[in-house]
Amino acid sequence: MKNICTIRSGIKPLIFLLFIVLSGMIPNTKPGSPTAVGFRKTNWEALNDNAIRLIGKDWMLVTAGNSDTSFNMMTASWGGLGWLWEKPVSFIFVRPQRYTYQFTEREPYYTVTFYEEKYRDILHKMGSVSGRTFNKMKNSGLTPFITEHGSVAFREARIILECKKLYASDILESAFTAASVPSQIYPNKDFHKMYIGEIVNVWVKE
Repeated sequence: MKNICTIRSGIKPLIFLLFIVLSGMIPNTKPGSPTAVGFRKTNWEALNDNAIRLIGKDWMLVTAGNSDTSFNMMTASWGGLGWLWEKPVSFIFVRPQRYTYQFTEREPYYTVTFYEEKYRDILHKMGSVSGRTFNKMKNSGLTPFITEHGSVAFREARIILECKKLYASDILESAFTAASVPSQIYPNKDFHKMYIGEIVNVWVKE
């Protein structure tokens, strides 16, 4: 009986030690993180897609907010990707009357996500309904998850860019050098706000 008790008491430290060893072997992929849901982390230099086609023709989702409170996304076909202030950046444009605006104003990060053509109908819907009257968090047909900085992205995306806000400014009518643009694009004087964000994370679908 004494030997059995000695063996049992010795098992507990061994199990604890085995747990520590195995824990060190498990990749650091938090539940819901991009690498845990089928994405590979990369960098902007590895992207070969045509940025003009991605945004202007394929469209993108701009998402801001977090799962603890709320978030919203909107489809956008105006924006840009480039190099500014010695950083890789994205440019997004959000009208103040859009529901997403309160989230891009509030949050320090936002995501820009791109999709395969089969998700075109979802993108069209996310650009034609408002989060004020339609629960995009639950009824978008997309599966949200949380990124490294607490932003929201979606499992169905093929490219995810997580961006840290660097600059925000209202588009001013007085700043246009081509008078035809505001008269054609903004007949109601509902000018966008521009956000410039540093691309801090890039993930692509495996």
